[in-house]
Amino acid sequence: MHILIVIALLALSNLIMTFAWYWHIKPAAAPLPLWQIILISWGIALLEYCLVVPANHFGAQWGIKPFQLKIMQEVITLCVFALFAALYLNEKITLNYLLSFACVLGAVYFAFKK
Repeated sequence: MHILIVIALLALSNLIMTFAWYWHIKPAAAPLPLWQIILISWGIALLEYCLVVPANHFGAQWGIKPFQLKIMQEVITLCVFALFAALYLNEKITLNYLLSFACVLGAVYFAFKK
């Protein structure tokens, strides 16, 4: 159950951070000066930190090793980004991206293997 809480916090934080980093590159996005984009993104990122810090803190308290937390976060990041890129940025998910993601999933397997 604890790992599901950590995964949920990491997934939500990654969704927010992905939006903070990439919302402004959508082709139809309103043009803003870079300083405004940075301030808006920092505001969004603050919320992300309020989720990722507890995810890592509780994960470590509940026995998830730091390397395992980081690798979990990377897989979640890739999954969230793939959905974001496809749905928000209208990017295509191609075979080479899927194969790359499979390699990262392999890293998760080895990170959690006893």
